[in-house]
Amino acid sequence: MIKIGVLGAGGRMGQAIIAEVLAAPDCWLAGGVERPGHPSCGSPIGEGLVVCANAAPVAHKADVLIDFTSPAALDENLRAAQDGKAAILVGTTGLSPQHHAAIDRAAKTIPVLQASNTSLGVTVLAAMVEQAARALDSAWDIEIVELHHRHKVDAPSGTALFLAEAAARGRGAPLSELRLPPHAAGSGARRAGGIGFASLRGGSAAGEHKVILAGEGERIELGHVAEGRDIFARGAVKAARWLSARKPGRYTMADLFRPEGG
Repeated sequence: MIKIGVLGAGGRMGQAIIAEVLAAPDCWLAGGVERPGHPSCGSPIGEGLVVCANAAPVAHKADVLIDFTSPAALDENLRAAQDGKAAILVGTTGLSPQHHAAIDRAAKTIPVLQASNTSLGVTVLAAMVEQAARALDSAWDIEIVELHHRHKVDAPSGTALFLAEAAARGRGAPLSELRLPPHAAGSGARRAGGIGFASLRGGSAAGEHKVILAGEGERIELGHVAEGRDIFARGAVKAARWLSARKPGRYTMADLFRPEGG
C-alpha cells in the first residue's frame, strides 16, 4: 500500500488527486494540507482525516507527497518532505531558477519528480515535438499555442514552456536563445527559426496545447487537449507509485517510460 499525502488539498487539482487516491486499491491517503487560513482547513477528507495547515505531520506518514500548491510554498514543502523522508512530486508551475536550485538540493537526499504537466499524453507529445524539431531545420518556425481557464495566472503555461524546452533540445540550442518575444503590432517580421508563444485565457478550459511547425508551403501541428483535470490526477498518482520505489535523485515524467536501468 502506497501512502500519499496531498499538498494543496483544497484546490481543484488537489481535490481531483484526493479522489484518485481514495479510488485506488493500492493507495492510502496519508493526509491533506492547505495554507493556514484556507477555507478548506478542517474539512473532512477520507476516513478520519481533515485538511490540516502543516505539511510536516503528513510527510512523516507518507511515502510520497504530491504538491500542487504555489511557488511560495515550495521551500517549506521540500523541507517537510526531507524531514519526513518522503518522496515528493512537484506539480506546481511558475517556478524560478531559485526554486529549481532548491529542488536540486532536495533531490540529493530524497526522490523528487518535478513536472509542469502530469498528463501521460503531454509527456508523449513532448517526445514527439523534440523528434520533429530535430528532424526539421531552422527554416521551420515553431509556435506554441495554449488555452487555459480564465483563472490561470502564469503565461505562457508551464506546459507550453515544457514543450518549448523539448523543441529547443531538438534544435540543439537553449530555449533562452530561441525564445521570441510576444508578437505585436510594430514588432516587425518574425525571426526565422525561433520559438514563439500565444497564450489564450477564457472560460473553464482545462488545458489545450498545440505545437505548430510551419515551413514554406506546409506545416505540422502536434497537439493535446485535456478534457478534464482527472487526467492530471491519474498521471500524478501513477507517477507517485513509480516515485515511491526510486532512490534519491531528480526525475521527470518521461522517466516513467524508460526501461528500468536505462
